[in-house]
Amino acid sequence: MTHETLIADGPKDDSFAAAVLDGLSRPEKTLPCRFIYDRAGSELFERITALPEYYPTRTEIGILESCAAEIVARTPAGTVLIEFGSGSSRKTEILLRALDRLAAYVPLDVSAAALEDASRRLHRRFPGLRVIPLVGDFRTPPRLPDDLADRPRLGFFPGSTIGNFAPDEAVLLLRSMAEALGRDGRLVIGVDLLKGAEVLIPAYDDAAGVTAAFNLNLLARANRDLGADFDLAAFRHEARFNEERGRIEMHLVSVREQVVRVLGQSFSFAAGESIHTESSHKYTSEGFRTLAARAGWTARRMWSDAAGLFSVHELSAGSVPRSSAVTSPPRLITS
Repeated sequence: MTHETLIADGPKDDSFAAAVLDGLSRPEKTLPCRFIYDRAGSELFERITALPEYYPTRTEIGILESCAAEIVARTPAGTVLIEFGSGSSRKTEILLRALDRLAAYVPLDVSAAALEDASRRLHRRFPGLRVIPLVGDFRTPPRLPDDLADRPRLGFFPGSTIGNFAPDEAVLLLRSMAEALGRDGRLVIGVDLLKGAEVLIPAYDDAAGVTAAFNLNLLARANRDLGADFDLAAFRHEARFNEERGRIEMHLVSVREQVVRVLGQSFSFAAGESIHTESSHKYTSEGFRTLAARAGWTARRMWSDAAGLFSVHELSAGSVPRSSAVTSPPRLITS
């Protein structure tokens, strides 16, 4: 088996220390959720996806399994499938089974280990498929190998990861994806639908405490990687539904007054004060189409489950040209 692994162009995400110092210095403390996903965090998230309270993963998989043939029906031969933030690529297999004559599958993720694991599995299950993993941040448009540069492109962004971005940030991300996919490019994207707190709160604060461990892993990572002295027992996980902003929020709440030290700096916490670690925005179908239009996309089709919990959208980039911002070629790191 041979495959290519490429370094995506653009800045590498080595800003954990800066983000922690900046976020804890704010009047309302915050830490970016992307830093939760180290190896331990990714393993905990895989456990979350199997919890009975956590509906998004199984609901989206059900939609993909029921509608895969229809979703990919407009995909011409020789297309390059690009997945943004691919992780384990498990959902992608559903589309790959319905796709034939792909030029290549390009998973893009910050975790080289996850890409290697997924690539090996995909080569066993789809031996004729060219897999080109790209190590990098999906917020930076990737450049493909020269022999794929002019191929039609289909993007895949499942999991409602778009909900982790505030609306204005989501627009910028969708614009970046439009540039990456280029003229006549298409994007298949998972979007969690707006619903009541009675469904959302348990999904983000499960009875088994797996989501709490996932959230607290952010502090464990700060202790390990930055030499911080967070007492994990002095913080508790809390999920909140912000109805005004249409989002679920994850917080780490200090259970007592305390001082935490990180990289020589001290940060005071009052009892009950929280660190806002993640937001997950939920959309109506029309609300998401409006958001996509702000980024230059045209909404084509939408699929949903019978209960209206989750949706999968097909967007078209129309006449958006492919990005020319990236000029240097990707760098081969293994084969």
